[in-house]
Amino acid sequence: MIYSIIVAVAENKIIGCDNKLPWKVSSDLRRFRILTMGKPVVMGRKTYVSLGKPLDGRDNIVVTRDENFAAAAAYVSNSIEDALQMGEVKAIDRGVNEVMIIGGGEVYKATLPVVSRIYYTLIHAAPEGDACFPDLDESEWEIVSRERFSASEKDSADYSLIHYERR
Repeated sequence: MIYSIIVAVAENKIIGCDNKLPWKVSSDLRRFRILTMGKPVVMGRKTYVSLGKPLDGRDNIVVTRDENFAAAAAYVSNSIEDALQMGEVKAIDRGVNEVMIIGGGEVYKATLPVVSRIYYTLIHAAPEGDACFPDLDESEWEIVSRERFSASEKDSADYSLIHYERR
């Protein structure tokens, strides 16, 4: 089973501000949908709440310390380990070999040691924010592909798509 992180990160490591993305890059949102569709997605409670609804076509797995938290059309887990295990079962049920970890900052930090792939969108901006992506140990990761894009009329910043694989 492949555990993958999918994330958009500003040049200053910011990934969010007040439970929202501090930029608009529509191409990245389309890429997110394509890469996660049909796969289990693991996320923290704040990320789930910020989405406003479960992601369609995907098994939504929410990690929270709140034992009373209930989420419509989502599975709830009280530990990262259980969430990943649940993701693996759901992936097998769907006939896929990848579990997608979609945030937020604490979930990324907790899962980084076990992931083998990162779909990383580098946002060429430095917005203010309150959630960060953890530092990557470059000696553990190989860049498989990297492509830079200019902002379209629908985007607030230029961006680069980077695909990392664990060495």
